Amino acid sequence: MKILFVVSRIDDWQFDIPGVTPIAARSYLIDAAYGESASTRVFNLCSSYRYQSHGYYVSLLAEARGHQPLPCVEALKDLQSGDLVQNVRDRLGELANCTLAEAPGEQVDLTIYFGRNAGAAERGPYAHLCMELFRLLQAPILQARYLKKADRWRLSAIRAGDVTQIPDSERALFSQAASDYMKDERIRGRRPPHALPQIAILHDPQRDEAPSNPAALRKFCEAAEMLGMKPTMITRRDTGRLAEFDALFIRDTTNVNHYTYHVARLAATAGLVVIDHPDAILRCTNKIYLAELLARHHIPIPKTMVVHPDNKDKVVATLGLPCILKQPDGAFSVGVVKVHTEEELMAKVDELLEQSELVLAQEYLPTEFDWRVAVLDQRPLFVCKYHMAPGHWQIIKHDHAQTSEGKTEALSIGEAPNDVIDTAVRAANLIGDGFYGVDLKQTGEQCCVIEINDNPNVDAGNEDGVLGDALYREVMGVFLKRIEALKGMAT
Repeated sequence: MKILFVVSRIDDWQFDIPGVTPIAARSYLIDAAYGESASTRVFNLCSSYRYQSHGYYVSLLAEARGHQPLPCVEALKDLQSGDLVQNVRDRLGELANCTLAEAPGEQVDLTIYFGRNAGAAERGPYAHLCMELFRLLQAPILQARYLKKADRWRLSAIRAGDVTQIPDSERALFSQAASDYMKDERIRGRRPPHALPQIAILHDPQRDEAPSNPAALRKFCEAAEMLGMKPTMITRRDTGRLAEFDALFIRDTTNVNHYTYHVARLAATAGLVVIDHPDAILRCTNKIYLAELLARHHIPIPKTMVVHPDNKDKVVATLGLPCILKQPDGAFSVGVVKVHTEEELMAKVDELLEQSELVLAQEYLPTEFDWRVAVLDQRPLFVCKYHMAPGHWQIIKHDHAQTSEGKTEALSIGEAPNDVIDTAVRAANLIGDGFYGVDLKQTGEQCCVIEINDNPNVDAGNEDGVLGDALYREVMGVFLKRIEALKGMAT
C-alpha cells in the first residue's frame, strides 16, 4: 500500500519516515495520477482544515478515491464545530479530571502526535487522555489546553496543530508516533440498538423548499403505522430525543454545514437506522466529490473540469461555450450558472473561487427535461421526468424573490430507457444503500449522470403519480427490515 503524507506545501515536510511519500496538496488534488492509485492511504497534514480549503478537499477527494484519509471529512467537520470544546468535555470530561488530578499548577498544555503525548518524558501519566483525544477527533496533530477551576480540570481549548510548527526537538517523536500508528490503527465501535420499532421523521415546517410536502409526510406516517411502527414527526429542537427511536428519516434539505448533518451524525453514532446516513450527506452534497467518484468508476458524466486559479484559462478550450459552473455545495439549482462568454466565465469563476478553493465546470447539455431515478436499498423505486421551468434552462428558476418550477411527470420504471435506469442504479450504489435521487440527461445516444441527491423529493401528487401509497410503504418497509436486522444481531 502506498502511504501519502499530504502537506500544504512540499517545503512543510521536514521528516524522514520509512515508506512514506510526502506530497503537496495542490499536486494531490489536480494530478490525475493520484486518482488512479487504488491501494493508497492518505494522511492529511495541511495547515488548514476549514471548509472548502485545500485541506478539506484533500480528505474529500481521498474518500472519493478510496484512499482512507486521516482525518476523514467527518472528523474535519467536528474540528471546525463551534461546539467542539463542549463536545469533548461531555465525552472525556471525567477522564481528563481524573488524569490531571495530580498535575502541578493551574494549566496543562498538551501536544499530541497520532495519540502520543509530545511531552511523554515529563508527563507520562497523561498518555491515556492523549490517546482518547486522538481517537475522538482523529487529527494527526492536536493541541489542547486544560485549566483548573474549583479543584476540577476543564478543557479550555483544543484544535488541530500545524506540522510546520513542530520544533526540531520533537521531529523524531512525531516520526516515531506516525510510524507506530501506521502499524496499529484503531477502530471505533458501535452502540447497541433500541428495543422498540419507532421511527423519527425529521422535517422543518418553516422551509418552503423541503423534500416532502405535508401530504407526503402524512403518507409516510400512515405507511409506518400500517407496517407496525410508531412514527413521530420531529424538528431540530428534538435532537435530544434521538435515543428514544430506532430509526431516523431525514425529510429536510441536507448539507454538511447544516443541522441535518449534525443530527444524522448523532443518530448514526447512537446506533439508529439513518436515511440518509451522514456519509451519504457528505458525498452527495459536494459536486467535486461526485465528479471524482463517478469518473473513477466509469459512470458517464458531462465533460467536466475541476477549476482552480491555475487552469481557469483552459475552461473554454476544454468545454466550449456556453458551459456550466457549479458551486461545489449548491442545492435546488442554487450556485449553478450558465456562462456564454469568456469574460462572463472569468468573472464568475473568480466570484466562486472566493468561496471555495475549487469550482466544477461542465459542458452544457440542452434537454427538455431531466430524468430522475429514485434508488432505494440499491434498487430502482420510481422514475420521473423533471421538465425545465418555463423559459429557463433548469428545472427550477430563481428570479429574485420568486421561484418557478417545471412540471413533474411520473412514469413506471418500464417506461424509462434501460440505460437510464441501469446508469442511475450503478451511480447511486457507489454512495451506499440509502435513498437517492439520480438526475440524468439524455441527448441522443448519450446518457449522463448530472448529480446524485441524498434525500430525493417525494411530494404527494408528483413523484407518487404511478406507485401511489405503495411508494411510502416501500420506503418504510426498508426501515422496518433494517431495524429488525439490527435487533436480530443484538440478540
